[in-house]
Amino acid sequence: MNDNPVITEKMKLSDLLVYQQGAVTSKVLLKKKSGNITFFAFSKGEGLSEHTAPFDAFLQLTEGEAEVTISGKPHMLNEGEAIIMPANEPHALKAVTDFSMLLVMLKDG
Repeated sequence: MNDNPVITEKMKLSDLLVYQQGAVTSKVLLKKKSGNITFFAFSKGEGLSEHTAPFDAFLQLTEGEAEVTISGKPHMLNEGEAIIMPANEPHALKAVTDFSMLLVMLKDG
């Protein structure tokens, strides 16, 4: 299932979203049965409360600094750094500064 057209031209991620004060914005870049690729922008102080997802996820910061907590353990990430969030493990995100990230969710067969 592909709910959006595949972008076949090069793109600059920083041009896809703008920071909105007090908000989290996102753009789905690719949506398939096997997973999704989404680009997010978080304004400073915003975040996602602790939750779980049934899929493994790869998160890479493309700008800024964020605290990513996985199973109660905090990880400080800076621009260019990445982390894997295992399926079914509780995790949360908090923007230390304005930050953007690429999130790749992988679903099992």
